[in-house]
Amino acid sequence: MKNGKKRFFVTGTDTDAGKTYITVGLLKAAHRKKLRSLGLKPIAAGATWVGDELINDDGLKIQQASSVKLSYSQINPVVFESAIAPHIASLQDNKVISVNRLEGFIRGALLNPSEFVLVEGAGGWKVPLNDRELISDLAKSLNFPVVMVVNMKLGCINHALLTIESIKSDGLSVAGWVANSGQSLMPSYSENLMSLQAMISAPFLGALEYYEHEIDSESAFDSILSQILL
Repeated sequence: MKNGKKRFFVTGTDTDAGKTYITVGLLKAAHRKKLRSLGLKPIAAGATWVGDELINDDGLKIQQASSVKLSYSQINPVVFESAIAPHIASLQDNKVISVNRLEGFIRGALLNPSEFVLVEGAGGWKVPLNDRELISDLAKSLNFPVVMVVNMKLGCINHALLTIESIKSDGLSVAGWVANSGQSLMPSYSENLMSLQAMISAPFLGALEYYEHEIDSESAFDSILSQILL
C-alpha cells in the first residue's frame, strides 16, 4: 500500500448483487495479507432475534470476517427485522434514519485502528434512507472510492452502466468493478462480460464465477485486493 489506510464503499447494481460475498471475500484476503481489516454494514433490513439483539446474516458474516474485532452493534448499528426497503422499515418501526446518523456510527467505528476498511451499502446505489436522502448520499458524505459489484444476469449491462454513471455524477471515484455470477453462469456469459469490459469506464478488477473449491475463490479475491490496494 502506498499509504497506511485504504477505505472503500461497496455498492451493487441491484439488491442481491453479491455485495456481502465480495466484502467478506476481500476482508478475508486482507487478513491473509496480515492487514488490520474492518467491514461495516451501517444499515440492514432482514434480521432475526438472537437473545435481545436483532442480527442480520450479512452483518454477522462481515463481523466474523473482520480482523478488527468490534461488537455486532458497531458493525451493523441500524438493523430492521423485516426484509423490506430501509425507508419503509424505518417508518413501520418509528425509527429515524439519516445520513448524518449513519456517518456518525461509521466515523465512530473508524476510530479503531485499521488499515483496510469496507463499508457495504444497502441494495443498489439509489436506495432511499428517508424521504430526502439516499444511500448514495451516505457514500458522498464518506467520500470513499467505490467498488461496484455487477450482478451477472440478464439486464446487467443496463444496470451497470446506469450505476457507474450515477456514481460518477455524484462526484465519487470508482476503484473498480467486479463481475459476480452468483451460483451459476448466465446465458452468453462471456459475451456479456466482454461488453461490460468495453463499455464501463472504470478498472475491471476481476470476474467471480461459481467456485467449487475454496482455494480458487481465495486466489480470485487475492488478485482483486492487490489491484484496489495499488
